Amino acid sequence: MRFVSFYRGDGRVVPGFIDDRRAGEACVVDVTLPGNDAWAAALPPDLLAWVEMDLRRLATRLRACAFPETARTPLSRTRLAAPLPRPGKIVGAAFNYHDALKERGMPPPETPVIFIKSGRTVIGPDEPVRLAPDVGNVTYEAELAVVISRTALRIDAARAMDHVAGYLTLNDVSASDMVRADKAFVRGKNQPTFCPCGPWIATPDEISAPGALGVTLTLDGTVRQSGNTADLVFGIAELIAYASTQMPLDPGDIIATGTPAGVAISHQPAAWLRSGSTMIAEVQGLGALRNPILASET
Repeated sequence: MRFVSFYRGDGRVVPGFIDDRRAGEACVVDVTLPGNDAWAAALPPDLLAWVEMDLRRLATRLRACAFPETARTPLSRTRLAAPLPRPGKIVGAAFNYHDALKERGMPPPETPVIFIKSGRTVIGPDEPVRLAPDVGNVTYEAELAVVISRTALRIDAARAMDHVAGYLTLNDVSASDMVRADKAFVRGKNQPTFCPCGPWIATPDEISAPGALGVTLTLDGTVRQSGNTADLVFGIAELIAYASTQMPLDPGDIIATGTPAGVAISHQPAAWLRSGSTMIAEVQGLGALRNPILASET
């Protein structure tokens, strides 16, 4: 099942799911409305709480519920938010694609290189990435991301996939000049709006081979990245296990698995993000994540 957060008519962001079992256009189902199946209508109005309840079990229950037509809105007419508008934290993986390392002339790291991105950097589909005037040379980074379903602490790779709630597309927007100047990731990864996520979370049964998914990014219609998760240095299970040795992973945390070759600096001329541009990150089977680039409002 594909789970979403979306803007209801009253402006509230509420959770729902995409129902494409009927002929015709897929619809977003608002389970929070009065008059729905009583069990579904009693669910918490927050997708993070649903993650804590186990999305896979929840999907089974929701498929058996009855929903009136008034609870359904065509997906094309629904304004989606980030699936988890405020995740606890994003754990990113750097230097985790063989093709990107080859492009930079770097050897693979011996262990995963990880960093933390604040949940407050998250924005949703079609929301603008804002570029502050003093933040130069900003790049896109299309990535497969994994949502954690339950607490993981010092687990091994053999158990890691049991902690996966689902998958989504993430764009790890990064201020390259800051990363280079600081020789660290904190500032360059944590500017406001620098973590577009979405358009939905797909449960593991929807993605049969997460280790073999195409990952692309286009900027103003030009393909800038085209890779595949088969090229990961450390796979999903290895990343989850390693991160869990460094810190507790909690329900709703996100693991961003790294980005393939083709980031902005690798092009001639460099394809830095500019106000007025539009980028689309896409992971095979997980939908397209479109975000315009605008100057900061402050």
